[in-house]
Amino acid sequence: MSIVKINVLTVPEEQRETLEKRFAARAGAVEGSDGFEWFELLRPVEGTDTYLVYTRWRSEEDFQAWMSGRGMAAHAGASGSAGAGSAQGHAAEGGERPKPAATGATLWSFEVVQQTGPRQD
Repeated sequence: MSIVKINVLTVPEEQRETLEKRFAARAGAVEGSDGFEWFELLRPVEGTDTYLVYTRWRSEEDFQAWMSGRGMAAHAGASGSAGAGSAQGHAAEGGERPKPAATGATLWSFEVVQQTGPRQD
């Protein structure tokens, strides 16, 4: 079964728009990767400053291959585990990278042991 990687990002309220724009700007950066299955950026709605970046992969090896290749480039300049809302590898005017939108990051890993979807009647 698949594996899930959830990057838990601490994002101050004043940086939320920046983080969301950066993820929108890199749309398509992971979708063509071997073993990639799903991506979601989850915005908090209940008084927390924690965003969740949910990705699902066919295997741990596929995730590691992406991280060591295209994933490394996508998270260039990020602080924390597996990226923290960085400039996604794009330098700002003057050649400097913008500071990360997140102030911290933690990577959670899970194996999918059971799943279900909508009924197909």
